[in-house]
Amino acid sequence: MIDKSELCEKIREIYPDIGECGIDIEADYDAAQKRWVVDLKHDRHHLKTYLEDGDAEVCLAGGQCVGLGVEIAQLRGNIERMS
Repeated sequence: MIDKSELCEKIREIYPDIGECGIDIEADYDAAQKRWVVDLKHDRHHLKTYLEDGDAEVCLAGGQCVGLGVEIAQLRGNIERMS
């Protein structure tokens, strides 16, 4: 299993402006559901997405990160529209 700090770092690598614009990011593995939970928080806004087991590992190993990137971009866009 990967480390959650590695996943957060990869997300920040893909979207370096996440921290700069005040959006906090958290990632935790939900063992019961066997998938990663990624939370984006900005002020009072909170959005959550899920990465299926294996998707985050493939991305961190240098493979395809499209699924992760699309999810994070969608969450970021939603936060910006809600702000």
